[in-house]
Amino acid sequence: MGRTRHIGEERVERIRAWAAELGFSGVGVAVAERLDGEEPRLAQWLAEGQHGDMGYLGRNFEKRLDPRLLLPGTKTVISLLYNHYTDVKQEDPEAPRISTYAYGEDYHFVVKWKLKELLKWMRRDWGDIAGRVYVDSAPILERAWAARSGLGWVGKHGLLLNKEGGSHFFLGEILVDLELPPDGPVTDHCGSCTRCLDACPTGAIIRPQVVDGSKCISYFTIELRDALPEPMAGRFENWMFGCDICQEVCPWNRHATPHQEPAFMPKPELLAMTRREWVDLKEETFDALFKKSPVQRTGYDGLKRNIAFLEGKRDA
Repeated sequence: MGRTRHIGEERVERIRAWAAELGFSGVGVAVAERLDGEEPRLAQWLAEGQHGDMGYLGRNFEKRLDPRLLLPGTKTVISLLYNHYTDVKQEDPEAPRISTYAYGEDYHFVVKWKLKELLKWMRRDWGDIAGRVYVDSAPILERAWAARSGLGWVGKHGLLLNKEGGSHFFLGEILVDLELPPDGPVTDHCGSCTRCLDACPTGAIIRPQVVDGSKCISYFTIELRDALPEPMAGRFENWMFGCDICQEVCPWNRHATPHQEPAFMPKPELLAMTRREWVDLKEETFDALFKKSPVQRTGYDGLKRNIAFLEGKRDA
């Protein structure tokens, strides 16, 4: 038993070293099992319709709770963090804003490639490991797993937080059939702070750690395909794609350091766009600015809808 654990510890250290080489800023390990404690919270969140029109979140309920249903034989969930913080801002203070995570290339592809490389290296050294990688691409409660593996705690804004980097990182997971010694969770360090709840202009953070997705600016500007609801006019605080408000006000993000990922660097012409240029945005400009970008999810028509919604209130 002792030798098995020793081998497992050596492997975890190798994984951490390889992950750092690939640019990941954190690695945590947890035993793959059913997340029984998450079941009532998830069931209530869905029953109250807080997923809005995101019907996919209501499917695969059991798989969300138990990763072994995604990959039979899974023994370990490896969670990883990839920093995306930047202190670069759009130049025109009146320009409609884009969440900084979407400044560069789509993280799904960038981070997933790195996860695949990590799994490939594990197989190279340790044989035919059964494993799969995920980046926001499967019914996995990734924040719960990251918290369970000691990478941080779930903040009152519903995002994973840690002391070293705040909340500006992407989460990824590798499910494997290896037995690896697990890390333990860390304690919650939000204390009595309520800055994120107080700052949310649409009241989406309805109580600590519970975000009503159907009220979130990111939901309206990215996921919602219908017309934006008129009662929300004037409450988007100039966000046309995503929203960073709850992260901007979080004290722990004072500790965030800028990422070094070339793929996430914004195009200079994107940062230089003025308010008027966004209002007059043409499809060919959209295509040039947002090739391989997360902004492709809302598309040209969706982004124009969002900009028009912001401008309609401004001119009213």
